[in-house]
Parts: sequence; structure tokens; C-alpha cells
Amino acid sequence: MSTLELRLADEDATTALGQRVAAVLPEGLVAFLHGDLGAGKTTFARAFLRALGVGERVKSPTYSLVEGYDLADRRAFHLDLYRIADPGELEWLGLDSLAEPGAIVLVEWPERGAGALPPVDLELHFRHEGAGRAVRFEPRSDIGRRVTEALEG
Repeated sequence: MSTLELRLADEDATTALGQRVAAVLPEGLVAFLHGDLGAGKTTFARAFLRALGVGERVKSPTYSLVEGYDLADRRAFHLDLYRIADPGELEWLGLDSLAEPGAIVLVEWPERGAGALPPVDLELHFRHEGAGRAVRFEPRSDIGRRVTEALEG
């Protein structure tokens, strides 16, 4: 499956990208958001979730580890595993609901939850690039491929 590379000039461009991805989402999605601190993962996640219809404040789950949101027809989850030292620590979080059909799952720092997370559809690799940012989309399933292709077209 082919990758897609996009340049993001500023925070507004990252927000617009989150909105674009939400607009082309065909169904549920498990997306892993990689990148250094400040590379745009949370900005993207907030814009994406708001565009899907989350009306409440979209908080960073840095301390709660997971935030869940009820959408009109499904659930969305935003995880930030930065503070996790071992994937075994996730057992007490009750992550079974992440596997609900149609669920939308965004995971920041997914490498810290290896083996405890549902299979990934799309990996996004955010990075600083000059004064802006860049992101590389790597589809890992047919869903991820459809999202990536929709963004290319």
C-alpha cells in the first residue's frame, strides 16, 4: 500500500487536515499517531474529533490516558500513552470497547501500548519540518488505504 506525504505550514493546516480526514472517513478507524512532542498529533486529533461531531471540549488524554466520546452512530476514543511504561499497564483501562464495530480510535504514542491495542488501519507520522510540520500516511488495511486515496484525489 502506498504512502502519502503532506506538508503542513502551520497549526491551521494541521487542523484543516484533521477536518479533511474526518470528511473522508468511510467507517470505523484505528489510527496510530506517531511523532515527537509538539509535532501536531493532538492538534490533528482535536480537529478530527470536532469534525466528526464531538460537541464537548476535546481534552488531551495525557493524564487520563483515554477519553471517550459518543457520536451520533458510534463511539470515538482518543488515547495518549506517553506516560505508559509497559503495555501491561493498559489492562485496567478496559480497552475492550476499542474493538466495537465502527469505533474510531486515535492513539498517540502507540508504541507504548504494543500488543494491547486493536489492529491499526492507518499510521500517521508527524514531524517538525522547518517552521512547519509534515505528516506521512501509511495505510495498514483497506480502510486506511481508502482514507489515504481519498486524500490524494
